[in-house]
Amino acid sequence: MRGFHDSNKWLATPVAVDCNPYLSKATRTHVDSRGLAIDWIHDKLYWTDSGTSRIEVANLDGTHRKVLLWQNMEKPRAIALHPIEGKIYWTDWGNTPRIEYSNMDGSNRRVIADTHLFWPNGLTIDYAGRRIYWVDAKHHVIERSDLDGRNRKAVISQGLPHPFAITVFEDSLYWTDWHTKSINSANKFTGKNQEVIRNKLHFPMDIHTLHPQRQPAGGRNRCGSNNGGCSHLCLPSNKSYTCACPTGFKKVDHYNCADSLDQFLLFARRTDIRRVSFDTEDMSDDVIPLSDVRNAVALDWNDKEGYIYWTDVTTDSINRAMWDGSRQEVVVDTSLESPAGLAIDWVTNKLYWTDAGTDRIEVSNADGSMRTVLIWENLDRPRDIVVDPIGGFMYWTDWGANPKIERAGMDASERLVIISSNLTWPNGLAIDYSTQRLYWADAGMKTIEFGNFDGSNRQVLIGSQLPHPFGLTVHEDKLYWTDWQSKSIQSADKMSGLKRQTVAENLENLMDIHMFHRHRDTVVNPCAVKNGGCSHLCLLAPAPKASSCACPTGINLQQDGRTCTPGMSKFLIFARRTDIRMVSLDIPYFADVVLAVNSSMKNTIAIGVDPKEGKVYWADSTLKRISRAHLNGSAHEDIISTGLMTTDGVAVDAVGRKIYWTDTGTNRIEVANLDGSMRKVLVHQNLDSPRAIALYHQMGYMYWTDWGEHAKLERAAMDGTDRVVLISNNLGWPNGLAIDTAGSQLLWADAHTERIEASDLNGQNRRTLVTPVQHPYGLTLLGSHIYWTDWQSRSIQRADKNNGGNAITVRSNLPGLMDIQAVDRSKALGHNKCGRRNGGCSHLCLPRPNGTSCACPTGILLKGDGRSCEDAPETYLLFSNRVSVRRISLDTDDHTDVHVPIPELHNVISLDYDSVDGKLYYTDVMLDVIRRANLDGSGMETVISSGLTTTDGLAVDWVSRNIYWTDTGGNTIEVARLDGTSRKVLVNNSLDEPRAIAVFPSKGIFWVDAHLDRIESSDLNGKLRQILVSPVSHPFALTQQDRWIYWTDWQTKSIQRVDKYSGRNKETVLANVEGLMDIIVVSPNRQTGTNLCSVNNGGCTHLCFAKTNSFVCACPDEPDGRPCSTISGFVPTVPVKGTSSTPVPKKPKSPTERPRGGAAANCTDKNEEGCLTSVMTAPHGEGLHISYVIGGVLTILAILILIAAFIIYRHKKSKFADPGVSNLTYSNPSYRTSTQEVKIEASQKPPIYNQLRYKREGCVDGSYTKEKIRIVEGVCLLSNEELYWDDQIKQIKPASLDDGETEQLLQEEASECSSISTLTPLTPSALTPARHAPHNMADTGWTSHRKPSTESEV
Repeated sequence: MRGFHDSNKWLATPVAVDCNPYLSKATRTHVDSRGLAIDWIHDKLYWTDSGTSRIEVANLDGTHRKVLLWQNMEKPRAIALHPIEGKIYWTDWGNTPRIEYSNMDGSNRRVIADTHLFWPNGLTIDYAGRRIYWVDAKHHVIERSDLDGRNRKAVISQGLPHPFAITVFEDSLYWTDWHTKSINSANKFTGKNQEVIRNKLHFPMDIHTLHPQRQPAGGRNRCGSNNGGCSHLCLPSNKSYTCACPTGFKKVDHYNCADSLDQFLLFARRTDIRRVSFDTEDMSDDVIPLSDVRNAVALDWNDKEGYIYWTDVTTDSINRAMWDGSRQEVVVDTSLESPAGLAIDWVTNKLYWTDAGTDRIEVSNADGSMRTVLIWENLDRPRDIVVDPIGGFMYWTDWGANPKIERAGMDASERLVIISSNLTWPNGLAIDYSTQRLYWADAGMKTIEFGNFDGSNRQVLIGSQLPHPFGLTVHEDKLYWTDWQSKSIQSADKMSGLKRQTVAENLENLMDIHMFHRHRDTVVNPCAVKNGGCSHLCLLAPAPKASSCACPTGINLQQDGRTCTPGMSKFLIFARRTDIRMVSLDIPYFADVVLAVNSSMKNTIAIGVDPKEGKVYWADSTLKRISRAHLNGSAHEDIISTGLMTTDGVAVDAVGRKIYWTDTGTNRIEVANLDGSMRKVLVHQNLDSPRAIALYHQMGYMYWTDWGEHAKLERAAMDGTDRVVLISNNLGWPNGLAIDTAGSQLLWADAHTERIEASDLNGQNRRTLVTPVQHPYGLTLLGSHIYWTDWQSRSIQRADKNNGGNAITVRSNLPGLMDIQAVDRSKALGHNKCGRRNGGCSHLCLPRPNGTSCACPTGILLKGDGRSCEDAPETYLLFSNRVSVRRISLDTDDHTDVHVPIPELHNVISLDYDSVDGKLYYTDVMLDVIRRANLDGSGMETVISSGLTTTDGLAVDWVSRNIYWTDTGGNTIEVARLDGTSRKVLVNNSLDEPRAIAVFPSKGIFWVDAHLDRIESSDLNGKLRQILVSPVSHPFALTQQDRWIYWTDWQTKSIQRVDKYSGRNKETVLANVEGLMDIIVVSPNRQTGTNLCSVNNGGCTHLCFAKTNSFVCACPDEPDGRPCSTISGFVPTVPVKGTSSTPVPKKPKSPTERPRGGAAANCTDKNEEGCLTSVMTAPHGEGLHISYVIGGVLTILAILILIAAFIIYRHKKSKFADPGVSNLTYSNPSYRTSTQEVKIEASQKPPIYNQLRYKREGCVDGSYTKEKIRIVEGVCLLSNEELYWDDQIKQIKPASLDDGETEQLLQEEASECSSISTLTPLTPSALTPARHAPHNMADTGWTSHRKPSTESEV
């Protein structure tokens, strides 16, 4: 909408508008509306429709739509309302142009002007002047007259090239002009003072002035507050009102309309379905409000339930909805190609249809269930179909090379061609039960004919003026048909063909037609009692049997003729990206059936089948999970949902009860139990895009294809050992793979060489079976045939397995074909090598050529007995990558990651753990929470849920049972108990983006400041704060274990490690991991030791902070309802009002004796009233003598002075400390939002820097060289086992490294470290409580001090 504003009015110019502030949406069904007007008094919407030559009305929400005026209309265009007078005015642009008006209920219609008009476009009403104005584009004039048409006068007759729409406001006229592409104005009385308001508009259309004067208040609402008592529409007239009904509904009395339609003509028009009611006289067609009708062709109906059914040949679906458009649903939408005919058996409630694409006739229940194929042979483009439940027959037309009309029993018995001559395009069929006639329309012969049900007594009913008849139906004494060429619905006498009438015209794309009524004959139904004795489908049939039983597609009927087998015995099952389908090999035709899984599929690639339990397994590479379900679609579950990237191959060991899969993304081959438990990586080295995988349990071998740069076909034992390359030459894209156990041969399909080849099981005697094949993907084998899917031909093919001959197409027109498996559930599975007591294994028993071997889940060691496994890894890495937390065992050599199944991970940054309770703590900056879970991922709970902005650092004090964290958003460092209680701010000044944090029980806390580029420390209470290192450079997260330092690297998307003594032997532990964040070590050698807070929280009521040889108690910032004391062992009572002194502990009293004086609760270090502080005053008349108190205070002050002097001395000494002895490892906290190179500059950082946080964003990778640094940050405390918690904390002196050295040299082994870093989400993996290691890191080493270049060196 274009518009401009002048003082307090608006002009609007869309195609056709009127203004109502409450109008949101109205009718949306197929109108060619050229004019639109709103009755603002009675809340009605009026519009003109040039396509249907009507004026319609509805409520403002589009309900109760009614055709108001339709007779003697040609091309109604503009429309204006005068609700105060109860009048409608409109222009008609037809062969006799005119301007008319009527009452708003359609009565008292009059012509105002019908002379000197040609193209009367715009129309508006001047309510104050009681005049109408209009424009004529052909005569280039703006005219006016009184409301009754008198005193007609031209206002402007010059300078109007092509006026279109007009409006009036106060003394001015405004109009749009197509030729000048402008909005213009002039005086409404004289036409003078013309001016251009706005130009350079692209086809300005309708125009209105938005102002209260254009909808004058004060008009009387004729319908009052109760809609005039009308059940539906209340339409105003000159002085009263009229109750009206929606189109097609008849009035039952003066006020009320019928609730439903009794009889209407139903027809399809491709993009909509319409009805013509026979309950009213106007015979206006009305669009049934349906959604997503693309190309409706065939129709039918069922009056019992009130449903209408239609086929859509664009969406290839069968749909239904109630007759009023409600309860719309898809009935059938699979394995359809061109459903052109549709018929309802209203007696047994069955749905019959023809498919010209598949050349089949099928049937199902009315809801689409129990679908089966009835006829599949000798059909060539079947078109229309009708059923005769009274006689038990169905009839259909065939439009193929030999056109014909056939009939068969409704159970497909007694098939017979009844008409085969003088037919060209036999389209519509209709049955007249009263005369026992079958009618048909032939668009090629241009006739409507009829004959008896057996085809005898054939006669032409109508043989002229039938350009292209299509749909046909009979009702009572009339025949109705649609005609494509005349674009009309016509009728004639069914006996003589005379009395032809046009029911509706000017209707494009007319298709099928039916008469909906509620007077169908009652028929005896042999299927009504116990479903005719059938287990599934009961179908009507000709006498004498009257009915027969049938089974869903692919399932055979048993010998009793009533019961169906439980399911398919032999079948193909294949993936098609968004669904899985089955083709039964038990029946004489190939029909695919969709596996009805109650779960969405995005990109299903690989499938496998367990014939023993009747379950299908599939991998979805988009959803990144492996799932399974019964072959009937029930019991769907995900068995593997973590750690997958692109699972291209799946193989089910039905004998050994295992599932194997290949992953092209992770380049691994893995195995697990069928429920997904005990998952283990079998092969992870020297793989480059493994794809298909096949198993030979009896031989103990697995085979797979590798699609990488050097394509090959490999074999290994099913435990991953004895790996050997079988074929590595003349391979391109080896996709499908199958094992012929009977013929002892290996078969594979190559999409690049366009061949299907075979060899023996050792890769020898290679030969070509089928060539060329266009683009084979999946390959399988059953009996004497091989089956494969082909991407290019979109088909499933079959050939002889020995010579590739007798190739046929099983199914075609199937885009998105992927893997395929052939299954014979009647075939014996064979002997399970691990069947007896799981082969003696505690966990996994895997076949080998010479027996079996025991194996453990990934990362867990096999015990010395070779049969049992440890419960969990003893030492392992835990790391986060925003949306997951993963584990890498350091007990084993494979270093493969295992997801820790923690739910609801969004953007996990920092990690730490508590070895005492076996808990993992983490921050999620998307949710702004701190949470914890068991180390195996279970028992997730939120610890801190409020008052957090961007929690980048986290550290656990496992001794004092506290948790520390940094908040970059709030620039604070806080502490709380491990359960989140007793929360307290420790540091909130001189911080600018504090990030990584580490805790050293009894020593203090250490953190990095990303903006100030320094490492600081304080005691555990936030006091004695000092700067340790400044400035510092830039890794992200780092930890250490044994002789190794581990860190996460954003740029290489990997976890690296280096020898901590030499800085050499750099290795990649894990590669290709997006969004790597924190990393820690869990080990029994970490988190040891004790301090004075470890027993009973040091006697503190809330927080206990350990010092070297002492501790202090502290209170939370916010009261928690419990009295708080800063004195160990003292639990105060509730403060007494009016007391300000704080009692000190006294000697024990008797149980009945209570301490006097006030007690402090919920104290902070702000020395508020009622709180305990380190300065204590004796109560009046009691306690110690005042001299003792003064002496104690002076003693404490002296001690504090000595401590301060010692700290200053030690701080100065640390500047000259020997760099060879250190126990603090750090990485630069200078933080950026991506891994792009960072320049270290001496200039002040701009203010916007603080806003550039990653919080809810990903990171951007950049290139890395020796001169560039990475954004990594962390702090890790290392300590020598012999000098545990030694007082010496010294800064590491930077030293240059040679080219071979890539990481910082660390001299001292550490066993105690708690670390923290900042960035994204995590996902843990199962393990038991262990002890934890810090996580901070340097990525590329240290540099000597020198003037920085444009890019800093690491």
